[in-house]
Amino acid sequence: MKLFLSQLDSPLGAMLLVTDAQQAVHALDFADRRARLHRGLRERHGEVAWAGSEAPADVADALSRYFAGEWAAVDGLRAQAAGTGLQRRVWAALRRIPVGTTTSYGQLARSLGFDDPRAAIDIGAANGANPIAIIVPCHRVIAGNGDLKGYAWGLHRKRWLLEHEKAIASREDAPRTAMLPGF
Repeated sequence: MKLFLSQLDSPLGAMLLVTDAQQAVHALDFADRRARLHRGLRERHGEVAWAGSEAPADVADALSRYFAGEWAAVDGLRAQAAGTGLQRRVWAALRRIPVGTTTSYGQLARSLGFDDPRAAIDIGAANGANPIAIIVPCHRVIAGNGDLKGYAWGLHRKRWLLEHEKAIASREDAPRTAMLPGF
């Protein structure tokens, strides 16, 4: 399989975009996670022929608009990540989580028809194996208690994305307690 690798700038750092000849997105990762990107593609596709290229204009434009606040801009992009049957089901479900909302691993498992609470572990593993940042919004899945649990690209990026999408209050908007002099 021949894949095309390009680099894009983002407010969260340089991103690596992997597309095929039909401009379907196979991976979107951060440049500081390059080894993870290559390892994942080898695991899913075996040996890959690489070609450097400019990012497809429609993908670059959609991501630029997303970062500018037009969150739905990435919804129409075609994602073509190879994975197990469960992974593909989870990744498809992630794309149905509305912008500005979050869900828990347990809620996601139940939405996929799993009744056993332990299924959340498998759902979390599939979520963590997602190779396509932002477009397949695994950042919208949090712990049942509201904690921001693991994110392959770093919790600081997960927090930023959720604040950007208004799914959680930004640290700047968080209530502050003023300390009065003499107390």
